[in-house]
Amino acid sequence: MEGHLKMSRKELQRKSLLELVIGGHMSLAEAARRMQVSYRQALRIHARFVSQGDDGLVHRNRGRASNRAKPAAFRDKVVRRYKERYREHDLGPTLAAEKLAEEGLHIDHETLRRWLLKEGLWAKGDTGRRHRSRRERRAHSGELVQMDGSHHHWFGQDKGQTCLMNMIDDATGETLALMAEQETTEAAMQLLWRWIEKYGIPQALYTDRKNVYITDREPTLEEQLAGRKPLTQFGEACHKLGIVIIPATSPQAKGRVERSNGTYQDRFVKELALRRITTIATADKLLYESFCASLNAKFAIAAREELDYHQSLPKGLDLHDVFCFEEHRVVQNDWTVRYHNHYYQILKNNNPLPRPKDKILVRTHLHGGVRLLYKGENLYCRRLTPTQYKQDKQQRVKESRCPAKPKKENKPPEPQKRWRPNVGRLSILNAKTP
Repeated sequence: MEGHLKMSRKELQRKSLLELVIGGHMSLAEAARRMQVSYRQALRIHARFVSQGDDGLVHRNRGRASNRAKPAAFRDKVVRRYKERYREHDLGPTLAAEKLAEEGLHIDHETLRRWLLKEGLWAKGDTGRRHRSRRERRAHSGELVQMDGSHHHWFGQDKGQTCLMNMIDDATGETLALMAEQETTEAAMQLLWRWIEKYGIPQALYTDRKNVYITDREPTLEEQLAGRKPLTQFGEACHKLGIVIIPATSPQAKGRVERSNGTYQDRFVKELALRRITTIATADKLLYESFCASLNAKFAIAAREELDYHQSLPKGLDLHDVFCFEEHRVVQNDWTVRYHNHYYQILKNNNPLPRPKDKILVRTHLHGGVRLLYKGENLYCRRLTPTQYKQDKQQRVKESRCPAKPKKENKPPEPQKRWRPNVGRLSILNAKTP
């Protein structure tokens, strides 16, 4: 092919007909009839093909931007907003276009569909139902545990939706649940903490692709140097425990926990109504104390293999230091660190003592409390409010910094010794030999 653009099937057919006309095997009138164009149009097409070759048959607008095309900046803004808000909820192009219009970003749903397809954020729907085969249960308890959040009107249709966090062992069907406002990182950590205290550390977790569990961000420089993949805060906690997170590609893939959610939506809703429970704290207490145990007694089965793959907590590992939020901060010149609108004054009696511009780890625990760590050691510090920080800054710098090195005394410079020739040596060298 001589043209620089890919030809369509229709254009390839025209090329074949025109080559027969040029070779004298067909008349132009017959070619016009087969191309379903007028004779005059066939003359123009024939002239362009003779003078320009394949490019003369390609549509003139192919490869050009449409006059009605949206600006690139607007396209980037729409795609970025979809990633930030609507992708995690799996909104389709039609509903997402309606939600974007409410924010002032008016875009046709078909245009949005093409943009999302090009970015890999949306997949074309199947023309028919995909064949699925039922997956066999894992053989060992603790080999795979599924986790999911079920948003539902747990306290009645007149109440707002809340979230029941659910974990279920794939081999036995044993379940453990927690009631929370939303499917958040904190709720997922609290539920996994409960599971570990009751059963032990599972080998793997099967979750959906929400940003609570996995992230699509690019790795930082430190992660690239360490050869580590980007992790969420929940992913970091699982990494410390040696738990592998396996993201599911569809709701059907984690059907066991989805069916368990249906059981809760049927039985637990009725139990809450019978007990007239309307608060999250009371519902969570009921789950923890009796309801999950009653479900396990009724529906759980024995694993095919007796060996339990749950691991005990390693000695010296504190779950308070596992299920927490960690961020890095840079030490300022006055030995302070700013974190969540508070200042932390690092005291000088720390060993080792970080220097200004050093990075330290700030760890926020689930049950409250902030700790600063440097090279794996806890730092002694004092929390300051913004008002306290502004007061007497010079005094804080003086108290916190390392002792200054003693200054050298300013002595007057010693007079430079002038070079003088060694007269005796010169006289010997210059002496005449007898």
